[in-house]
Amino acid sequence: MERIVFLDEGTIGPGVHLGRPAFAHTWSGHQRTAPEDVVARLEGASIAITNKVPLTAETLAALPDLKFIAVAATGFNIVDIAACQSRGIPVSNIRGYAVNTVPEHTFALILALRRNLIEYRQQVLDGAWVEADQFCFFNRPIRDLAGSTLGIIGAGALGQSVGKIGRGFGMEVIYCDAYAPAAPDTGPLVSLETLRDTADVVTLHCPLTDETAGMIGADFLRKMKDSAILINTARGGLIDEPALAEAIQSGQIAGAGIDVTPVEPPPMNSTIMVLAAAPNVILSPHVAWASVGGMQTLSDQLIGNIEAFVAGTPRNLVT
Repeated sequence: MERIVFLDEGTIGPGVHLGRPAFAHTWSGHQRTAPEDVVARLEGASIAITNKVPLTAETLAALPDLKFIAVAATGFNIVDIAACQSRGIPVSNIRGYAVNTVPEHTFALILALRRNLIEYRQQVLDGAWVEADQFCFFNRPIRDLAGSTLGIIGAGALGQSVGKIGRGFGMEVIYCDAYAPAAPDTGPLVSLETLRDTADVVTLHCPLTDETAGMIGADFLRKMKDSAILINTARGGLIDEPALAEAIQSGQIAGAGIDVTPVEPPPMNSTIMVLAAAPNVILSPHVAWASVGGMQTLSDQLIGNIEAFVAGTPRNLVT
């Protein structure tokens, strides 16, 4: 009988049904697991499920019964893949579940920032509209999406889904992706420099790697249009946060919508938390992926990955 342990079951949000595999097993679910408790909780387990709890080489060495790791997310950098390969432990991840929820969240951020909705809402509550004494009140620019340029860094499934929505709004869509085999149907591939210089909205949908870490730095931000906004629903480490703070505070760019940070949650005194108080910055708590529909798809695929492994037909393997 397989012993399954979910180390951070609390990452599956409310309203989502987390099923159980259709084979004989025991199941232990923990809301969260501290690093020092991982080995004890996985002792004797044959299948480990983790979303954000790291599984290091040292941890894996202490778990001789472990046969399979199911990552409850697309990103699998929390697992030491080399150690898994040396021990013959397959690792699976989740794919394609966020093709609606992440793009929709991306455009929620884009629309709010391009139309200055956050600041206008606050000014209404503060009485500025009443004091203006006219049928409308406007003291901040409101910019249409139609006719503007959407620059998407990353031409995978998420980037292309964002591009389709952008085309629906009448935007010109361009992509930058050094690994894309061909340009998407919704727009051409261009250099990073061209995207930076021409885009009215820059949105990130690429993985965090040694090559992409800090790719949005001071030079990139300085050369963007001063009316442009930056959106990041990918990984926090893609952006140099002090450089972003400088760009916002100096008016180098018009705003930023951020859903991910290098440390999550970020400390209250961190650069991004301080910056989030600015009216042209929106910081959401890593929820772009977390619609009920998206999480249900993730949960169903997670159980399917486990069932496929036990049946001898593993899928979605990253090792």
